[in-house]
Amino acid sequence: MRITESLVRKGLLTEAQAAEARRLQRQEGLRIDQAVLRLGFLKERDLLRALAEQLRLPFTDLSETTIDKETLRSLPPKIVHRKRLLPLARQNGTLQVALSDPFDTSPLDDVRLLTGLEIQPVLAPREEIEKLIKAYYGVGGGTIDEMVGEETVEAQTDSAGQDLLEMAQGASVIKLVNEIILEAVKERASDIHIEPYENRLSIRYRIDGVLHEASLPPQIHRFQAAIISRIKILANLNIAERRVPQDGRIEFHVGGRQIDVRVSVIPMLFGEGVVMRLLDKSNVLFTLPERGMEEDTFREFNALIKRPHGIILVTGPTGAGKTTTLYAALNAIINPGIKVLTVEDPVEYYLPGVNQIPVDPRVGMTFERGLRSILRHDPDVIMIGEIRDLETARAATQAALTGHLVLSTLHTNDAASAPIRLIDMGVEPYLVSSTLIGSMAQRLVRRICPDCKAPYRPDPASAPEDLGLEPEQSLWRGEGCESCRKTGYRGRTGLYELLVFNNEIAELVLRRRPTPEIVEAGRRAGLRLLREDGWIKVRKGITTVEEVLSCTAV
Repeated sequence: MRITESLVRKGLLTEAQAAEARRLQRQEGLRIDQAVLRLGFLKERDLLRALAEQLRLPFTDLSETTIDKETLRSLPPKIVHRKRLLPLARQNGTLQVALSDPFDTSPLDDVRLLTGLEIQPVLAPREEIEKLIKAYYGVGGGTIDEMVGEETVEAQTDSAGQDLLEMAQGASVIKLVNEIILEAVKERASDIHIEPYENRLSIRYRIDGVLHEASLPPQIHRFQAAIISRIKILANLNIAERRVPQDGRIEFHVGGRQIDVRVSVIPMLFGEGVVMRLLDKSNVLFTLPERGMEEDTFREFNALIKRPHGIILVTGPTGAGKTTTLYAALNAIINPGIKVLTVEDPVEYYLPGVNQIPVDPRVGMTFERGLRSILRHDPDVIMIGEIRDLETARAATQAALTGHLVLSTLHTNDAASAPIRLIDMGVEPYLVSSTLIGSMAQRLVRRICPDCKAPYRPDPASAPEDLGLEPEQSLWRGEGCESCRKTGYRGRTGLYELLVFNNEIAELVLRRRPTPEIVEAGRRAGLRLLREDGWIKVRKGITTVEEVLSCTAV
C-alpha cells in the first residue's frame, strides 16, 4: 500500500492533502513523506509512528532513554554526528540504532561494516536524536573528534602568535565555534559564558535568566586557545593581546534571522574568559502589551510616555529588561511628527525612525557630551541608555526643563528609590521634583512552560500570606518536558511597579523625605508593588510562587 493511501486510511491525511503532497513530490523531486512534512500536514512523530507500523519497524520515545557507556563506545562520535545515528543498546551481537529516516539505509550498512554487528534500526524523531547526541557526545563532538585526529591542531603551540592565528582560521575550529553559537541560538540563550579552568573548559548558556552547563567532550580543553582566538578574530579584537580586557561585536544570520553578538574578553588565571551576549532582533518584544504589563499599568505608562516633557525612569538590576522596555516605549510613540534621539552604550537594536548615537569613551563621546550635543538637533524625545553619574543626571534634568521628554534607566531596587538616587548623585531636590514625572521598577520572571503546564492545590500553611488565594483555589506549575529542558519554564515576562508622580510625591521629594514615605504616598495614589504584580501573574497561571519570591521582597 502506498504511504499516502495508508495515511488517509488511518485518518492522518485527507484525500485533498494527499493529492497536494503528491503534487509537491512531483514538483520538487521529494519523497512523499518529505512532502507531507514540508507542507506541515503531520508532525514528524506522528508520521514516523505510521511509517514504523507500515514498514514493521519499532518506534521509540527517546525522552526517557538512558544509554550506557559501553553502548556509546560502539560508534565513533564522527559517525554519530555525521550520520545522525544514535546507538541505544547492544546485546548478543546486535546493536540497536535510532534513526529518523527509514528509507536511507546506507548509514546502517556503514555501521554494520564498521562494528561487525547485526544492526536493528529503530525510528525516532530527528530532534530527539540530535538532543541525545548532544547530551552524550557533547556540542560539537563530531568536530572535536576530527580536530583530535588532525596533526596540525593536535600539535598546537600556545606561545606563537602566528601558530595561534593559523589554528583559529582552521576549518575545524571555525566549524566548532559556529556550532557553539548555533546551539545557543537554538536553545534561546541570551548569553554564552566560556570559562577556562586549570584542567577543563566550561561553556554555559544563560536561558531564561538561568545558566545551564553545556554538554561538551572533555577534549575541548585542548583547543581552548584556538576557540577563544577564533571568537576574537570574529569580533575584530587583537588575538595577541591577552593582558587587558577587550570588547567587540559580531553579526551573523541564522535561518533568515539577524543575530548581533556583543563579545567581552577578560584575562583570568587559566586563560581568557569570554562572555557573548546574543541579541536576536526577531525575538525582541517591541510593543508594551507584550512586555507583560497589566492593563492598568499599561494605560498609566502609555499616558506618561505621551507627555510633552519630563523624565521617566525604568529601574531595576542588570538583566531586568529595562532597555527593552524603553525600546518598546519609543516604538509606541514614534511617528513622523516627532524627532527621537537616543544616546546608548552600546546601541543594542536598530529602531527605524530613531536617530541612535553610540557612546564611545575612547574618543571622548560620553553620555553627558552626547546629551549636550543632541539638544542642538531639536529633539522632542530623548532616550539615555543609563544615568550613571552626576553629569548625565544634570544634563537629563536640564533637557526635561527645556521641554523634552527624557527616558532613561537607573539602578535602584524599587520605583520610589529613583528620586532619592538622583538626589544622592548630587542633583538638587527642586530639579528632581520638578522634572521627574514617573519611575517604574521591573523584574523578569520565568513563564510556566505551556507544554507541561499542570494545576496543583497549594498547601495553605506554606503559601505566602500576601498571595491572596481564594479557598480551594488551584495554581499552576510546569512538570518538565523536552521543550523546556525539564525546567518547567519557557520564556520570561515582566513584573512592574509604576509610580506616577503627583503633587504630594513631588513635595516629599523636594523635602528629601525617605523612601518609605514616598511609597506610602504612592500607595494612596494606587501604586501596586512588584510583589503584588507578581501574585496577579501567579493567580493567572503565568508564573510560579517560587519565581516571584526569588526576585521580590515583602
